[in-house]
Parts: sequence; C-alpha cells; structure tokens
Amino acid sequence: MGIKKLIEKKYYSIFVFGCAMNISDAERIKAVMDQHGYKQRQNNTDIIILVACSVRQSPIDRIWGILNKVKSRKSKVKNFPNRKPIVVLTGCVLPEDINKFAPRVDIIVDINNIKNIPELIIHGAVEKKIKKTNKLRYFEVEPIRKSKFSALVPIMTGCDNFCSYCAVPYTRGREYSRPAYEIIKEIKKLVSKGYKEIILLGQNVNSYKSKVNNATMRRLNNNTIARLPHGSIVNFPILLRAVSLIPGNFWIRFFTSHPKDLSDELIKTIKECDKVCRHINLPAQSGDNDILKAMNRKYTVGEYKKLIQKLKKSIPKIAISTDIIVGFPGETKKQFEHTARLLQEVEYDMAYIARYSPRPNTKAVELDDNVSHQEKKRREQVLTKILKKTALKNNKKYIGKQVEILVEKKIDNHYYWGKTNSYKHIKIKSPKNLCGRFANAKVISATTWALKGILVDN
Repeated sequence: MGIKKLIEKKYYSIFVFGCAMNISDAERIKAVMDQHGYKQRQNNTDIIILVACSVRQSPIDRIWGILNKVKSRKSKVKNFPNRKPIVVLTGCVLPEDINKFAPRVDIIVDINNIKNIPELIIHGAVEKKIKKTNKLRYFEVEPIRKSKFSALVPIMTGCDNFCSYCAVPYTRGREYSRPAYEIIKEIKKLVSKGYKEIILLGQNVNSYKSKVNNATMRRLNNNTIARLPHGSIVNFPILLRAVSLIPGNFWIRFFTSHPKDLSDELIKTIKECDKVCRHINLPAQSGDNDILKAMNRKYTVGEYKKLIQKLKKSIPKIAISTDIIVGFPGETKKQFEHTARLLQEVEYDMAYIARYSPRPNTKAVELDDNVSHQEKKRREQVLTKILKKTALKNNKKYIGKQVEILVEKKIDNHYYWGKTNSYKHIKIKSPKNLCGRFANAKVISATTWALKGILVDN
C-alpha cells in the first residue's frame, strides 16, 4: 500500500514547550509531516507530537497534564484500531525524563532525527530510546514558518558552558555552529520573500564559530566574509556584519548572549550595524559572586556591571533584558538582596525571573535545595516589584518620541500590536491592515509592559 493511501485523512497536532529554539524545531517538524501528507489541527487528532523542554520542571509537568488527558481518549485511527492517539516525544529531553515518559508515549525521537517521524508512524513502530546521531540532520529540513514576516533562524545549537543548574548540554549536546554560508543563503531567501525580522537563535550566540570556505562564500557575494582567507574563523560579530550587508529593509535580532562571551567587538558591531536591533538579552542569573561561582557562570558581578556600562555608553538607546534564578541551592537572604540590588542598579527593561528547580544530570542537583517554595515565590515577587518600577521608568522615556515599529497582529476594532526596534510592545490604531509591515508611530502613553502610539505619515 502506498504512503499516500496509508496516511489518508490523518491529522496531527504539535505542542511546543520551552524557548524559541523549540518553536523553530516545531516549524521543521511541521514541514516533515506536511511533506508526507499529514494535516495539522489542534483538536481530535490522530497523532500528538510533543516538543519537550527538560530545562525546567514546569514544562515537564505540563506534558504530564497532556498525557493524562490523552489517556482517556478513544482512537479513531483507521490503521491503528483500538488505540489512543499516537504520541511522539522529541525536543530537549533529559535521559531521566525519557525513562519516565517511555511507558506513556509511543515514539521517542532525537531532535536530529525528526525526518524519521513519519516512517515510524507509518510502520507503527514503537521506539523507546533516543538514537543519537553525529550529524544535525534537522537543519537540512526547510521549515514551514508560522509567521510570514518574522523568521526564526538557528545559527547554532548545544552548549559548552555547563552551568551547574542547566540541562541544555545534556539535551542538546555540545556546541555546533551551522556553516556561515548556509545561514546567509537562508536569510537571503527570507528577505527576498519579504521577511522583515530575522531572529538568530542559539543557546549562546556569542560563541558562534564557523570556518571559511572561500569558494562557497564568494558565490554568496558577501564582502564581509569573501575577503577572509580560506580557513579563517567567522565569529558572531563577523556573521552579524555579513547578514547586515544583505540588501533589503529588515531587522536583525538575536537570542541569547552569555556575559562571558560578550566582546567589545560585538558591542561595536551592534552599534555600527543599523539593521541590528537595539535590544540585548544578557542573563545575569544572580547578583551575588558566591552564587555565580556555584552556578559556574564564569564571571563576577563587577564584570557583569562593566559590560552593562559599556553597552549603555556605546549604544545609549539600547534596551536590556535579563534572566534571573531565585532560590538557587544555598542562596541566603543576604545573597538574594545582592540580586535585588543589581536589578535596582541596572534598571532593566525586562527580566525573566524563574524559581530554581533541580534538573537531573546537572551539578546543582547534588546540592541541597534548601530554599522553600514559599521563599522562592517571595523572592520572585520582590524582584518583580523592582522590575515593574524600572520597566515603567524606561517606557516613559519614549513618550513624545517617534519610533519605527513592526506591526505584528490585529487585536480588534482597528487596533494592532507591534513592537519597536528595542523590543517594546506598542498598541496603535489603523484603518487598514498593517500586519507584517513597518510603520512610524508617535508614543503618547506608557504602561509597565507596553506603549501606546498614534500612526505618523503612513
């Protein structure tokens, strides 16, 4: 029986947990499934694909919630009688989580092997162990992007930093950087299709490194890289400059940066390249040196503050966000106060605050998780209160100023949400649909988390 006949009227749904990289993975999974004739919908599906994230416990808990719902559903899958929907698990999954999920899912696939998902489904295969591969084959899959104007472009995957709380090296593996020519070729194609925002992704984009192959690079007509000698290393600042040279009107964003690798060269590149957005996410994680050492972050609070000072001095209008973990094992109230002081001094535009949760395989799991749940919650609330003040203060600076925005979605009654170059969310009113287009707006008011503006000369 042919594949087309076998999979007739089969529907699948994808549930994504975790960061933008997982969303990007889901776009590639959709491409693989659609290519084999499957159709996507969120309800009453024959196949459920879970793109998991083991980095924190909360996404894992949400997956258990989905699996508990699936348990009670009856199957209507023609070729798999008397079975519940087929459940596929992939993404960033720790070995211990794999072992726990194995009895409750049908197929577990390494993210590098997503091309194999349809074949495993068609043959009714039951694979309970992730089969690792050395080659990152999933980068070969051209994604079906959710957005028609904003594109997620992974430039690397994995991490070599081994922060003591982080599971990424054990789920994504060691760092792997995509060849620069592949990235530039992909972005050129996106820009030619009218994409207005290119988001470069990596667990630590600052450590991106790719060797130059002159013959291939010169065919791309990119002067930044073509002039480099064969065998040279393309680092992240060089890649940014190369992408900036691609003709077209578009923004470049990137997530996320490790402070230990934020070089003067990168700061200069952000300043000099107009297409690179004036926003950076620079995770501090803690404002206490002893905690940073226990986290294996490889920088001190003083060094981190100097980076912030360099950024603000070199690029005065830059918006800075951060990641913070509260309640790391052994964190005393005094050490937490050091983190609170850091937030007050830096005056972040945004902070993503997480309560520490122990993850298998990490070094921190060996430590005594001695900060209570209630105390973690209290510390999170303290930092959120500080953040609200600084975010509002920073947003008010925009009042009366004209900003360029990328309009993202319609709300209702001619109102739209967009965002500025500096990653500020803004609400505007327009009689015509501006989604996916750049527009100019004058900011008339500000709240803690957003701006409100009126269109100017559009």
